[in-house]
Amino acid sequence: MPHTFIIFGASGDLTQRKLIPSLYQLFRKKRLPKETRIVGFSRTEFTHDAWRAELATSTAKHLGKDFDAGVWDSFSQNIYYHPGDIGHADDFSKLARLLKDIEKSDKSTRVYYLATAPRFYEAVVQHLGCSGLADETHGPRRVIIEKPFGTDLASSLHLNNAVRAVFSERQVYRIDHYLGKETVQNLLVLRFANTIFEPIWNRNYIDHVQITVAEEVDVGRRGGYYDTAGVVRDIIQNHMLQLVTITAMEAPVRYEADAVRGEKVKVLQAIRPLTSQSVCTDTLRGQYDGYLKTEGVAPDSKTATFAAVKLWIDNWRWQGVPFYLRSGKAMSCRTTQIVVQFREPPHMLFPDGPKSAAESNRLVIQVQPAEGIQLHFETKVPDAGMKLRQTDLDFRYQREFRATMPEAYERLLLDALEGDASLFARADEVEAAWAICDPILDEWARSDKPPLLTYEPACWGPPESTEWMNAQGRQWFDICPVLH
Repeated sequence: MPHTFIIFGASGDLTQRKLIPSLYQLFRKKRLPKETRIVGFSRTEFTHDAWRAELATSTAKHLGKDFDAGVWDSFSQNIYYHPGDIGHADDFSKLARLLKDIEKSDKSTRVYYLATAPRFYEAVVQHLGCSGLADETHGPRRVIIEKPFGTDLASSLHLNNAVRAVFSERQVYRIDHYLGKETVQNLLVLRFANTIFEPIWNRNYIDHVQITVAEEVDVGRRGGYYDTAGVVRDIIQNHMLQLVTITAMEAPVRYEADAVRGEKVKVLQAIRPLTSQSVCTDTLRGQYDGYLKTEGVAPDSKTATFAAVKLWIDNWRWQGVPFYLRSGKAMSCRTTQIVVQFREPPHMLFPDGPKSAAESNRLVIQVQPAEGIQLHFETKVPDAGMKLRQTDLDFRYQREFRATMPEAYERLLLDALEGDASLFARADEVEAAWAICDPILDEWARSDKPPLLTYEPACWGPPESTEWMNAQGRQWFDICPVLH
């Protein structure tokens, strides 16, 4: 059966940087389904050949040495372009005729990718429905929707209802590229394909979990967008809560979409709702010095570029174990890491042993950029009596497999073409995540508690963040990954 991948907003940055390079790599690796065609839809006037030439240049730029002109020539023969306006229903009918012409088959699988600005999502979905492009009489029809999926719970519910009016839930693939990263998927393998970690993966042995998504860059040219979003909408509601669910979920009965996503939703539903009081005590917000001078940012903006949040998961496994989430722009380095901090030994035999949980065993999962896993534990220093020192077992993907890590979109786009929704968010998952974040956004918008702190670029956020953790008898894992 032919497969057709249709990109709305095809002339945009996402298509050139991520989508086409990822599809090209899948073709080069011979993983794309046979007879896969790619169709771009956008207002920019291109012929088929002109768009192919434009994409050849951008793909070569983004892939560098991985770009092969000969492979591209073969790949590009299946690339087509349809100039059209999302606001014009007739253009969708014309698209339907083009798809029928190039597929040359009564049956086909189609995947519609919404790479447009979020404000156009509803219009695209409605036109797909009215033009018959969502109908599955002649084969599977799927739609991939990029984040942000709404800006709060109310807008998320509205968008979900609009999408469900055209597509059934099984046809909808809400994409978060973090779930396509090898290290995130390996966390599932680490937990559920090994017996050594799962027995201690609970409140009896774990003191706390901290998840950090730090970006070294500042807002840059995205000031206009970022000032309306902020760190909670941009990172915490989606990427970070996805990492929380995979870290905290129970083992699904089998590795399939509904089972995996069902366990993730249970985690989000078990997170203790934040009240006005707990937002004041269990969250911190900050803004890096210089943000207000960024183009597109209001001169009196209160938008947070840094946030730290403490969450509690009220279930049998995690009761009493805080999950600390921290993210920010203009930080010391670029890193995404999950730190599972184990409890200190119940009785220390050695005077020089760990004095607190911060000095005890920890498991560090480096999601990016130094993808790998480190287990920190105590060892005896040779020829020094019973002096102890923390050391580690260090697994790194690049060293172990000696291969370039694939782009996250490669895995996700292939899964969508093949109909595997395991790594995509379900409607109730998105809504549960917004229900967690809405109280934070509401309290921050209407009060000065917690205060908006200022921090210098190239550090780990406001100094008050360190003091906040220390007051709870804990420490942030402020170590930049070692890149080899």
